Order: sequence, then C-alpha cells, then structure tokens
Amino acid sequence: KNALCSENRKTSAIKCTCKTGYTNTGSAVHFVCKDSCTIKNGGCGPRAACSHHAKTNAVRCTKKAGHTNTRPASGDIRTVNISANAKWAQNGVTVAGGHGEGGATNQLNLPLGLFVDDDQTVVIAEWLHNRIMQWKNGNTTNGQVVAGGNGQGNGLNQLSVSTDVLIDKETDSLIICDRGNQRVVRWSRRSGTTQGEILIDNIDCFGLAMDEQRYLYVSVYGKNEVRRYKFGENIGTLVAGGNGQGAGLNQLNGPTYLFVG
Repeated sequence: KNALCSENRKTSAIKCTCKTGYTNTGSAVHFVCKDSCTIKNGGCGPRAACSHHAKTNAVRCTKKAGHTNTRPASGDIRTVNISANAKWAQNGVTVAGGHGEGGATNQLNLPLGLFVDDDQTVVIAEWLHNRIMQWKNGNTTNGQVVAGGNGQGNGLNQLSVSTDVLIDKETDSLIICDRGNQRVVRWSRRSGTTQGEILIDNIDCFGLAMDEQRYLYVSVYGKNEVRRYKFGENIGTLVAGGNGQGAGLNQLNGPTYLFVG
C-alpha cells in the first residue's frame, strides 16, 4: 500500500517505486516500503531528528538543540545556518582524485557534476570515462565505480558522456544524466548492481536537481529550458525557459547545472 506501480504499455513490464517518505528495503522485484525515518534516521544524520512533512510526507530533518545541519540530501527539507561573519579556509583539501589524469580508481578525468551524501560520501559524474565514481569520506586513496565503467555505449550497463548525478534517498539509488545517450537513468546503490534503468528518454539533459516532494528537475541544454518530472512520467512540465535561445528574462541559453531551493 506504500508503493506506486505502473505498467509499460509497450513491454507490459511493471515498475514500482515507494511513495514519498518510504524506502524500499526489499528487492527490485519484491518491494517492501518502510517508513524512511525508521531506516538510518531517514538519512538525517546523528545531529538531526527525522519527521515527515505534513502535506507531502517528504522526509524532514530538523536540527537538534546545539547543532547545525548543513548537509542536504535529495528529497529532504534542510535548514542551514551560516553566520554572516563566516570565513572560509583559503586552502582546500583533496577529497577525490588528485593523482593525475587517468582512468585508475585513484584518478579522475574531466569530472563534472557531483553530489555529497549525508555521510560526506561524494559521487562524481566523470565525463571521459563514462562512469560514476564514489569516494568515501576519509578515503582519498581510491574511489569506487558505482555506475557505468563498461566503456562508452548505449547498453543499460553503460554510460555516454555523463554530466550530472544525484542520490535519491527514497530508493537508495543514483539518478544520472546520461547525456550522450539522451536519457536520464537510475542505478541502484545496492551491492551487485550491474546495470541501470531508463527513467526519461529522448532528452538532451545536462543538470539534475530534486525538490522536497521528489520532483526531478532537468536542464535541457539543446532546448534552452528546464523541465520538472514526476517519477514515471516521460514528458514533464516546463518550469523555466522554453522561449528559444536568448538573453531575454523569459529565455535561457544553454542551461547546465541548477539548484532547487
């Protein structure tokens, strides 16, 4: 009762996803949708309390007294308190790559979009090697290929010019802009995953973002527009641009990355 299922009219395949606020703890075939707050505190981390939005049931993370929550996760409502007098360190630290250009697991080659999880795990869309790399917090020696990495191609186990990635906490999966294949795909983060599934096809995607209600926003580079999608939809709703390429206030010019507040 906490899952939403639909049938592909062409293949008769059944696709299911958990409703907002629930996480699948079963398998891709046998769905068991449990309250996300009962699973690793909904991804809120140890310094926040997990609850649900009254209207949307999306996971809401509220900072505990004496703590500031500064690590957002897709689909969650987060509060960030930064002092007006805050100063940033002038020298950063390497958290991924840094071992020259290449395809080894300790290297990156043209990294583009990235996403930081609650535990500071970083996932990176790597353009030239057509793969998504994951780097655990504190381990700067080697990353891990978590999607693609099987050469450039259009197979479900392949990527082609991946430009952006985010983590969907509800399904514990990666949402990837597979731009060279003109599609948005989803890869489970579960161990043993060898291929993804197509969420949206025939789209010149570039950047991705997700709001608190789990609507997916996609910048469509070639059409100079941004569209919003509900999971299971392939058309989406125009939310920005769409009036041709230009500099007008109602136009966009090659939109790439985006953020939804």
